[in-house]
Amino acid sequence: MESIPLTFEQLPAYVYQLGRKLDDLSNLLRSQSEGNQTLKPLHFDIHELCEYLPDKPAVTTVYGLVQRREIPFGRRGKKLIFFQSDIDLWLATKKSKTANEISGLADQHKTSFTRGKKGGSRV
Repeated sequence: MESIPLTFEQLPAYVYQLGRKLDDLSNLLRSQSEGNQTLKPLHFDIHELCEYLPDKPAVTTVYGLVQRREIPFGRRGKKLIFFQSDIDLWLATKKSKTANEISGLADQHKTSFTRGKKGGSRV
């Protein structure tokens, strides 16, 4: 920063300009700090997750997903937490099964059910 030689007559105008710049900077900092307060949370509790998910499931439904380990979760003490990045990735990769996949799973289930019976298969 270079020093500017000022005369006594120029000093009030220069101080006024400095005050304006200082006000502008403080307003800018204030607006940025207000913007930071509205950031999305990085993790959810179970109730916040129910509101975040697109189909708005019930809390018991989410507990079922956790029990079957179908949804990514963590624990903080006794509380369940769900990280937003993990949930977003899970939602992006979650897909419905096609009719052929369902038919194949049904055939696998049917053969595993009849394989252990005495006297052959019952179809």
